[in-house]
Amino acid sequence: MGDPDACDFLAGNPEVPALPGYVETLQKWLEPQDRRWFAYGMPDPRAAEAAAAALSDELGIAFEPNDILLTRGAHGAMALAMATVLDPGDEVIFVSPPWFFYEALILGAGATPVRVRANETTWDLDVGAIEGALTPRTRMVLINTPNNPTGRIYPDDTLALLAALLQRHSDRSARPAYLLSDEAYSKILFDGNVMRSPARHYARTLVVHTFSKSALAPAQRLGFLAMPPTMPDREALRKGAMSASFSTSNMAPDAVMQYALPDLLHITVDMDKLQLRRDRLLEALRAAGYQVHTPEGTFYLLVRSPIDDESAFVRRLAQDKVLGMSGDMFEMPGYFRLSITATDDMVERAIPVFEKAISETR
Repeated sequence: MGDPDACDFLAGNPEVPALPGYVETLQKWLEPQDRRWFAYGMPDPRAAEAAAAALSDELGIAFEPNDILLTRGAHGAMALAMATVLDPGDEVIFVSPPWFFYEALILGAGATPVRVRANETTWDLDVGAIEGALTPRTRMVLINTPNNPTGRIYPDDTLALLAALLQRHSDRSARPAYLLSDEAYSKILFDGNVMRSPARHYARTLVVHTFSKSALAPAQRLGFLAMPPTMPDREALRKGAMSASFSTSNMAPDAVMQYALPDLLHITVDMDKLQLRRDRLLEALRAAGYQVHTPEGTFYLLVRSPIDDESAFVRRLAQDKVLGMSGDMFEMPGYFRLSITATDDMVERAIPVFEKAISETR
């Protein structure tokens, strides 16, 4: 990874120092405006108001500022949601292939992870499999849309079916089930797609958003957990979340990130360029003989390895300085993942390597 000639498709990392205006925005809010600029305090209400307005516009749901819980990125928001509603011994259903840390987060909350496989034909949710995994101990179902690594945006019909299933389960259970929706890639959408959130269908949905993906600044941790206006017992959940945020260190992002949030809403990755890069790589890989799924969103291409041992194939690519992620990292044997946050130059230099590698396997 340290080789300057490497073509790095490994993770969703920026290959430019920062998007235009990003550094200037942070510099602006780094300058103290009063004597308590960096003092202890409650979450910045201006940031919560801006996040609520933006999320309401994006999802068509009237979120209130008091229902926006600022966190250190999406990771912090998910940890906060689990700390707020889970008790030791509760079960959390999550969908495989997953983001790397879902299982660890569930275990860290003292709960039991229950894995359910996605539909491998469509990469949609397998609602029947989720139904089969429900038990009296199920307290949460965790989904990720748009999905990393498949790029699938779960359609409204599927989300409505899931909502109806969880409502039936909650109605007959002593404790209702929550739906935790990781929507970290909600602004990374291709081909005119729009964001579909289960919060439109299920009242007990906890929504996770982040500014780290859209601004291509994953190390600047800024995100939030949101409750829709339909959430039952909202006031009790707000108090529970406040208590959990103190006890788990998920209270809020650093002061500068909170102050900057309203200005960061408008600093986003160039989706036209990103889609062109996606299409260029899809075309080249398919022409070379690879099977590759067309993502509807996110930064990633999910590619079928031409040999069963995808780790060996990824190592073969790395010999020629092309870095991808082996499927065993995200429970997808036989596949590897490429991030299109790599530069256009990296794509062009990597294409002959992909062609050579698959040719050798034949």
